[in-house]
Amino acid sequence: AWGMLTGVRPVRLVHDMRRAGKAPEEIESFFRDKYFADGEKYKLAVRTADNQAPVLALNTPRSYSLYISIPFCPSRCSYCSFVSRTTAESGSLIEPYVQALCRELAEISALARRNRLRLETIYIGGGTPTAVSAAQLRTLMQAVRDNFDVPAVREYTVEAGRPDCTTPEKLAVIKEYGATRISINPQTLSDEVLAAIGRRHTAQDVLDCFAQARRMGHGNINMDLIAGLPLDTPARFAQTLQGVLALAPENITVHTLTLKRASNLVIEHAPNAYGDVARMLDSCALLGENGYEPYYLYRQKGTLQNLENTGYTRPGYAGLYNVFIMEEVHTILSAGAGGSTKLVGPDGHIRRIFNHKYPLEYIERFDVVQARKQGVDDFYAKYADLDPETAR
Repeated sequence: AWGMLTGVRPVRLVHDMRRAGKAPEEIESFFRDKYFADGEKYKLAVRTADNQAPVLALNTPRSYSLYISIPFCPSRCSYCSFVSRTTAESGSLIEPYVQALCRELAEISALARRNRLRLETIYIGGGTPTAVSAAQLRTLMQAVRDNFDVPAVREYTVEAGRPDCTTPEKLAVIKEYGATRISINPQTLSDEVLAAIGRRHTAQDVLDCFAQARRMGHGNINMDLIAGLPLDTPARFAQTLQGVLALAPENITVHTLTLKRASNLVIEHAPNAYGDVARMLDSCALLGENGYEPYYLYRQKGTLQNLENTGYTRPGYAGLYNVFIMEEVHTILSAGAGGSTKLVGPDGHIRRIFNHKYPLEYIERFDVVQARKQGVDDFYAKYADLDPETAR
């Protein structure tokens, strides 16, 4: 459907051509005549760009976001390629990992202050952050509160993705420590498909977790779905989408299954049991009919039928972090195993600094992590003459 168009960020092309003064018909011709993209995909890219505009306007030359990695899960999903360890096999690493993470947060806070950076958003992701205990989650979020001005950030997200480890106590901790947005990610509401991908919970568990989050005052919830999962069908996917719409979450993110080489689906040479994913995505018309608009979009190598991942939002609830990181408009300082710090200069120059990939390596070689982070000072030294007012 995207024709010959490759690349992660098709929406970036819309932004770039608009900045270059291209007329709407020239942009459409680029997508449809030069690269043979389907008309509906072109419209999706344009609508996404339109909805991103007010978010991108919040960015300044000294803006940054903070990403915190919790690379642990209750079990490993068959499609997952993230660096993540199950709590059963690596539970003993969690406590020293959290302690090291708290130390790194203090280092990042000092770096940000030295370079007069303004924190816009915080995102605690994984893995599954709620795979740690409530006490460990509290320790981590207390460290965030101690080192950063949490009330001043525009958005604070914690992924509470799986109901098999997201308890009422953990939902209370997340709320108490200032998070303004959470993710509860069913992927599907079919019990058969959940079992096929290695999830240890039911669709009803997802519904119960969502209801509990609402009762505890969480008023900005994202839900992730994946189109193309093994054993799923267009009819089942439409039922999942209708079930999620009935909950009225603020965001619904629809991913297309991507076959990544580190996933069990690829490693174990799983039989091709994937449904007609293009027909599944046709169901997303329901999102527009229910008041949701696309606000970020990206594509990946290995995605079924070369399709896309799209985040949809109700008015006023666009996930800021998702736009900032996807459009690469400002620095992301990343803490934890597998973390990739992305430094973005006001001239658009980008540099990346990588943490160790695995939790044990991160813990045992933490001094190397600290040394690498000094590259942040080196990077911003080139922009020392920026107007201090941009840091607010």
